Amino acid sequence: MAHIRYVTRADAGERLVALYDRYSDSRGRLDNILRIHSLNPLSMQHHYDLYRHLMAGPSPLSRVQREMIAVVVSTENDCFY
Repeated sequence: MAHIRYVTRADAGERLVALYDRYSDSRGRLDNILRIHSLNPLSMQHHYDLYRHLMAGPSPLSRVQREMIAVVVSTENDCFY
């Protein structure tokens, strides 16, 4: 659970529910890193778009290399990845 206040799906408006649906996995789970943007849905959309660009956009690094960097950074930050 995020330690930052967020809007639950039950309390979300139509636009936020649409974003929850769009960014949730096949089991309906939404990563906390996105959920904390629920008070500002546009920032959720921008965060996701930036993430997708960094992880899948043009780069001299492979997808595996990018994921390895993300894991190392998360570990150094003592962040569950």
